Amino acid sequence: MTILDTTLRDGEQTPGVSFTLEQKIEIAHQLSDIGVDVIEAGFPASSDVEFETVRRICAEEGIRPKICGLARSVKADVDRCIEAGVDMVHVFIPTSEIQRTYTIKKSHAEVLAITREIITYARSKCDIVMFSPMDATRTKPSELIEVCKAADEAGVTIINIPDTVGVSTPSMMKPLVAMIRENVKCRIDVHCHNDFGLATANTIAAVEGGADQIQVTVNGIGERAGNADLAQTVMILKSIYGMETNIQTEKLVETSRLVSRFSRIAVLPVQPVVGDNAFSHESGIHSHGVMANPGTFEPGIMMPEMVGHRRRLKLGKHVGKHAVRQMLEDVNVNPSDPELDMIVAKVKEISGRGRKVTEFDLFEIAKSITGSHNDKKMIELDDISVFTGSHAIPTASVRVVVHGENKTCSRTGDGPVDAAMKALLAIAPGKVQLKSFQIEAISGGSDALGCVTIEVEDEKGRIFDAAASNSDIVIASAEAMVNALNVVYRSGGFDR
Repeated sequence: MTILDTTLRDGEQTPGVSFTLEQKIEIAHQLSDIGVDVIEAGFPASSDVEFETVRRICAEEGIRPKICGLARSVKADVDRCIEAGVDMVHVFIPTSEIQRTYTIKKSHAEVLAITREIITYARSKCDIVMFSPMDATRTKPSELIEVCKAADEAGVTIINIPDTVGVSTPSMMKPLVAMIRENVKCRIDVHCHNDFGLATANTIAAVEGGADQIQVTVNGIGERAGNADLAQTVMILKSIYGMETNIQTEKLVETSRLVSRFSRIAVLPVQPVVGDNAFSHESGIHSHGVMANPGTFEPGIMMPEMVGHRRRLKLGKHVGKHAVRQMLEDVNVNPSDPELDMIVAKVKEISGRGRKVTEFDLFEIAKSITGSHNDKKMIELDDISVFTGSHAIPTASVRVVVHGENKTCSRTGDGPVDAAMKALLAIAPGKVQLKSFQIEAISGGSDALGCVTIEVEDEKGRIFDAAASNSDIVIASAEAMVNALNVVYRSGGFDR
């Protein structure tokens, strides 16, 4: 099964998303690294900027997949793709009655003639040509078969079946693809939209019907509600169907985070496969189960390491004693059974008020209940100052005490908070990455008390969270980072 990724073309058509040239090249390299077979890089005829972007990606060293360019069924569009240097030309034409009538004002007979002509022309220019009967799932079956046969007879390499407005269902998609499979000799591809949340399911159904290649996007971004999601589709094929692809699945999470950062579209915690909660457990029953055997409350056929994730026990009002004891034992805190009951009750009481309880909070709660004072902090914030302005580069200077030694550091950033985070991370005696940052106002007015919650990842790939509150967001952010670094230290990080 081959994978065509259209994040750089259909994905960028997500309302509000616009990748820079540099971002597109970085995404293309990442897609190459994870093993996609084809990258649809853009629509060269749509603008000079788009043409240059596709041309640069085609010329970029180190990108392994074939590069595809989109074209209307117009010779000039095909020429523009060839000039950009693509390996594959993807031509399309509307075939449903509503599309023919209102977008191109052509009859079915005219569509057949144009299809034969454009594919013959494209094949004279390029060895690999893909054809899409746009809005295939709303096209009369007899007319769809006719246009697919015409494309096949004209020498097309691949026929793509698009569910352009996401109205198909798996029970419709499988026989549709099977019907086309019986009538053409070329390879079949499928491109599904997610208007009803069925894009991934329809893509899998198309594979059951005989599709040879699937089109996906990272994080499922794309027009309207998006497309079939790369990570979900690949892992369904691999883990449930036992089908092989060239995707290095352990890089799926990092790919998701890269595209999330560039698109400025956050990945929901509950997003399958790559979301933060995909392998996280809070419920006492669930946590106890996965501690004994991960297969109890996880699929089993898909482990977190397979996609570049980590299993995490989370704190909340549903947390159980086994999870809390394990989290404390990991940092050498061993409460008695009565103390453990009190710690769990306190965690649940705080969570019940709607507040997130972080690992740092847990350790502070445990310290207050057990009376333990053997948790000397690795790092303490002594002072922080920031310089910023509408015509100045934001700069932060921090003074901290690390293992009893005074240290200072200054860094610039995109803002005072970013600069402060960079300064503290530079002082840390080991590599730590900031994975997420969230600010929440917990009181009203311009003097609102802000709560900053962050997650960091250490060199071992472990993720820890911490929080801090202050009326000054920069100070709250710095204190949250210091708290997080101390959690990493308590958990055996920094070569302790």
